[in-house]
Amino acid sequence: MAKVVLLVEDDHDLRELLALALPYFGAFQVVTAENGDIGLEKACEIMPDCIVLDVKMPGLNGLAVARALRGDSATANIPIVILSAMAQDFDMFAGFASGADRYLLKPTKPQTIAAAIVESMDIAAAERDRMYNEFAQRSEEWNENI
Repeated sequence: MAKVVLLVEDDHDLRELLALALPYFGAFQVVTAENGDIGLEKACEIMPDCIVLDVKMPGLNGLAVARALRGDSATANIPIVILSAMAQDFDMFAGFASGADRYLLKPTKPQTIAAAIVESMDIAAAERDRMYNEFAQRSEEWNENI
């Protein structure tokens, strides 16, 4: 049975390309949303197996969507892959701090995105908690070195 992937991307052409391409690289059924507000609504409605989020979008940005998902017990364990053109260390830090399991930089090949989706879905809830705790410790160390 195909895994449901919610793709939240405001760039129409990229959204359509990935919606067509991702099923070729994994057993995915892709549902799309054109902004963060619709993406959050669809995530709560369909409870996808994984969510791919752009960061810069009208309305709720991808980081706000990720935080909202992680803050709701019903959606807290849905894997999240961020796909963004924002490539600074701080941007990646903010992505992981918001709850992303993977952070990919645009442009990225569909097969790379598909692999990140599969990897993210393979992370168990306990492993995700362990990763976030390690990330929190690293961020404290990072803050001390500023």
